[in-house]
Amino acid sequence: MELKEFQKDTLKALADFLKDARVEGPKAACEKQLHDPDRKRRLGRFASGYRPLQELPDTPYVCLRLPTGGGKTLLSAYSVSVARENWIERDYPLVLWLTPTNTIRLQTAEALKNTRHPYRQALDDKFEGRVRVFDIADFTAIRPQDLRDNTCVVIGTIQTLRVDKTEGRKVYAHNEELEPHFTGIPDNRPGLEAYEKGGATKIKFSFANLMHVHRPLMIVDEAHNAMTGLTREMQARVNPAAIIEFTATPQLQSNILYNVRAEELKREEMIKLPIVLAEHRTWQAAVTAAIATRANLAAKAAADQQAYIRPIVLFQAQPKDEEVRVDVLKKHLTENESVPEATIAVATGDQRDLDGLNLFDPATKIEYVITVEALKEGWDCSFAYVFCSVSNIRSATAVEQLLGRVLRMPYAKRRDAPELNKAYAHVSETEFATTAKALVDKLVLMGFDDTEAAENIETVQGGLTMDSLYSVLGLNPNCDIRSVSRGRSRLTC
Repeated sequence: MELKEFQKDTLKALADFLKDARVEGPKAACEKQLHDPDRKRRLGRFASGYRPLQELPDTPYVCLRLPTGGGKTLLSAYSVSVARENWIERDYPLVLWLTPTNTIRLQTAEALKNTRHPYRQALDDKFEGRVRVFDIADFTAIRPQDLRDNTCVVIGTIQTLRVDKTEGRKVYAHNEELEPHFTGIPDNRPGLEAYEKGGATKIKFSFANLMHVHRPLMIVDEAHNAMTGLTREMQARVNPAAIIEFTATPQLQSNILYNVRAEELKREEMIKLPIVLAEHRTWQAAVTAAIATRANLAAKAAADQQAYIRPIVLFQAQPKDEEVRVDVLKKHLTENESVPEATIAVATGDQRDLDGLNLFDPATKIEYVITVEALKEGWDCSFAYVFCSVSNIRSATAVEQLLGRVLRMPYAKRRDAPELNKAYAHVSETEFATTAKALVDKLVLMGFDDTEAAENIETVQGGLTMDSLYSVLGLNPNCDIRSVSRGRSRLTC
C-alpha cells in the first residue's frame, strides 16, 4: 500500500529521532529535531522540550500526532520496522500494542491477523511474512520459538496492565505454562516480580515478567487516554525498549515529535471537508434534514461512476434518562419519517446490530446508524457522511469522536460530485453562533488547529430561511419543504 506524503514524512521523523537517539540519547535526539526550523514551525503550540520517563530515562518515548482519518493504525504497523531498523537490535522485535478499549483491541487484532489487510501487509512486507499476532487474552500460546523466529505482536488494552496492585490480574500472575520462557533466568534478576515458595524467592512466570525480559516495542493507540501515574508504573513493569504513541489529541507533556495538519489530509483526499453545519430549532427538523441530505447524496453517489458508495447517517441519540432515547428516535424514523426498519442499525452497549456486518458490501441495506456514544472510537466506515445530533453539542462529550466518524473519504479519493467531498452535520440548537463555535471547539479536540477548524466549517442556519436549507442539502429548488405539526419538516419533490 502506497503511503501518503505526510505519512512518509511522519515515519521519517520517527526514524531520524531513533537513529539520533542511538548515538546521542533520546533527549538530545528529540531536541535536535526541535532545532530544525521547519519541524519546529510544524509543531507550533505542540513544540516543547523532551521529558524523559522518570522510571525509564533512557527509553525513547515520543508521540506522533495525526488528526482523525490520518491513518494512525496503519502508521503504527509501519513504525515496527522503523524501530527495528533504527533502534531495536533484533531481527524480529516483540511488540506490545495497547489500545484504549476492548472494542478497538478486538478490531485491531482482527485486522492484524488478516493477511489481506493493509495493516498486516505492512508487517509482512518488512518481515518477510514472519509475523505472529496474539490477543493478550491468549498470551499462554506464545512459545519461545515464536519470539526467536518471528515478529510477535501482542494486542491488549491499557487497562489490562495499568493497575495499582498486581494481585489477581492474569497478566501479572504466575503461570506454569510460561515456564519455558524463563529457563536460565536467575530468580534474583532485578526488575522482575517474585513470590515466596518454601522459604525461597522465585520469579513469577508471568506475562508481565516475560515482557520485562524481552523489552517490547510499546505502541500506544489513542494515547491521550493513557496519561496517568499508573500508566508510568505499568511502563516500568513492562520495561519497553521504546514507546511510540499515536493520537489526534495529545497531552502536551507527551514529547510530541511530529504534527500532521488537517489540511494535509484534505490535500491527500483522505477526509471530507468542509463540514456543512445546519442548525435546526427542533430535533425532529434536524432528523428530517439529515434524511433529506442522505437522499440527495445517495442520488449523487448512484450517478458517480468511480466506485460504489451508500451514504450513511450517524444519529446521536440522548442517554436513557433523557427525552430522545434510542428507542424514541428509532420509532420516529420508522413511524414519522417512513424509514424502513431494515435500513436502521442500533449500536449501543446493549444492542450491537453492526457486529459482523460489512457496511461496504453493496448487498447491505443499512443507511442509518443510531448510537449514543458506542461508536465514538474504533468504528471506521467512510460511507458515513451525515452526523445528526439530537443532543446539545455544547455539553455532549462524545461529539468530537462521533463527528470524526463521518470525516473519512471513501477510497481516499475525491469524487466528481462536489457534494460527495463534504461531510454534513445537522444539530438541534437554538443559538446558531454558539453552535458554530462549539463545533469549532470539537474539531480542535479532534486534532485540527483553531484556524483549520474555523476554515473548514460552512455554517448554514437550516431553520431560518428556505434558500439556506436548500443550499445545505444540495437540493433542487423545485423541492417543497412543508412545515407540519410539532415543528417537523416534511420534504417532497
